[in-house]
Amino acid sequence: MKTLLILESCALLALTMAAAAQTAKPTDEHRTVTQVLDRTVSNLEREFVPAADAMPEEKYGFAPSNGEFKGVRTFAEQIKHVAAVNYELGAAILQEKPPVDVGGEAGPATITTKADTLKFLKESFAYVHKAVATIDEKNLVESVKSPFGEGSVSRLGLAASVGSHGFDHYGQMVEYLRMNGIVPPASR
Repeated sequence: MKTLLILESCALLALTMAAAAQTAKPTDEHRTVTQVLDRTVSNLEREFVPAADAMPEEKYGFAPSNGEFKGVRTFAEQIKHVAAVNYELGAAILQEKPPVDVGGEAGPATITTKADTLKFLKESFAYVHKAVATIDEKNLVESVKSPFGEGSVSRLGLAASVGSHGFDHYGQMVEYLRMNGIVPPASR
């Protein structure tokens, strides 16, 4: 009796799932590789830029000093670093030199104000979007020169690095904001 009840329950569950599958509407159309990669960049940009803007200019030089924080980047340095690497990754995808002097991985020393830092950041995202727009199913895993000097990498690897690298620094920026009593925009 118990076995029969279990079998009936499983059959009912299977029929319910089959009926639901027949009536379910597709939630999304097929996306191209380019669209998926661009969405990843957009997701980072949507979190990162408002966080960068949330810190008052007078706190852009903030870096934690209590505990094991010796030698860490300031808030502004975090932003400039991510922007500079965005440019380097985008240029590698496009197989060209960055369109601006990125000042190495630290970003340009000449950028010192919040407004200029945000401009550099936003323009770096525009450049990465441009680069990602050139990635398709044909060149996705094609080897290109690494922007960091060692061998070659795929365009897919470079595009994935934009998000992974940026979100690593976004997490640090969230801590810096909270240490200054600021709730990050994404958490409001």
